[in-house]
Amino acid sequence: MAQKKGLFLTLEGLDGAGKSTHVPWLVEELSRRNVDVLNTREPGGTPLGEQLRQILLHQPMTLKAETLLMFAARAEHVETVIRPALDQGRWVLCDRFTDATFAYQGGGRQLGGAAVNVLESWLHPDLQPDCTWFFDVPLNVARERLAQSRDLDRFEQEGADFFERTRAAYHLRAREFPNRVKVVDSARSIADIQAELVGQVDDLLVRWRSA
Repeated sequence: MAQKKGLFLTLEGLDGAGKSTHVPWLVEELSRRNVDVLNTREPGGTPLGEQLRQILLHQPMTLKAETLLMFAARAEHVETVIRPALDQGRWVLCDRFTDATFAYQGGGRQLGGAAVNVLESWLHPDLQPDCTWFFDVPLNVARERLAQSRDLDRFEQEGADFFERTRAAYHLRAREFPNRVKVVDSARSIADIQAELVGQVDDLLVRWRSA
């Protein structure tokens, strides 16, 4: 009998939306349900990807270079980590994926979606997340949270207009893929958010086990 593929789950949102807060909790909840889960992130997830992450977060560069480096890191990540894990039946939980490139480079940096579509179609035409949680907060909430957290990278240092465009691009993705992208009101308490997420996790698990 062929190995059942794992599910590919992604988390998206503006910097400061609070998505990363829920990553270890989601890993724990899945593990408690006897799901073999791989936790990873973008950019990053591989030795090469982590080196590119440092360049992307801290080195000034042109928009084309930035977008291509995002996809270079993703190419290594998909082929050496994500696909092999899914093929082994493991679930993959990834902090950001290609939706982030549509939002940040396509929307925030105003590249538009056409170039991102071309790169996505070349790199992973047959791979999309099974479920994406888009953690959405008003810009002022995200900025306030960031100000309290840490030294800001070059994306986090962008102005309000950049983040409004990025947020709008995320909402466009949610409208384009309503069955995949679940919009999570991340201005609520952590307990309320996790109560919503746990129900969705259980639904995913039931469908996966019965497939």
